[in-house]
Amino acid sequence: MEQLKVSTRSNPNSVAGAMAGVLRQVGSVEVQVVGAGALNQAIKAMAIARGYVAASGIDLVCVPSFADIEIDGERRTAIRLVIEDRARRGVEAVAPSDEVELDLEELVRHPSAPTTNGHRLN
Repeated sequence: MEQLKVSTRSNPNSVAGAMAGVLRQVGSVEVQVVGAGALNQAIKAMAIARGYVAASGIDLVCVPSFADIEIDGERRTAIRLVIEDRARRGVEAVAPSDEVELDLEELVRHPSAPTTNGHRLN
């Protein structure tokens, strides 16, 4: 999957054009950011790209995740955004009649348990 790295100084219109081009060719794109400013630029770019590809019938969705990376020998936590066409994703929604089992007591006992990569949500 094509990966775009976005920084605080990235131009959202330029990033949006790159996103739209990759989405049209490949069907999905991964965006990697480090820091709030970079995430802000990436989200603005995604909103702009959504307008660019809408006429082609592409409805964008974004799936965020954390990634541990190394920059200049220093470990950092990045956010990765996988952006793709909703129709291409092929995820089936849970029907209202389907049963979903959650252990709410476990969630209440450990509300700040680390996620799979060790990050705490609160």
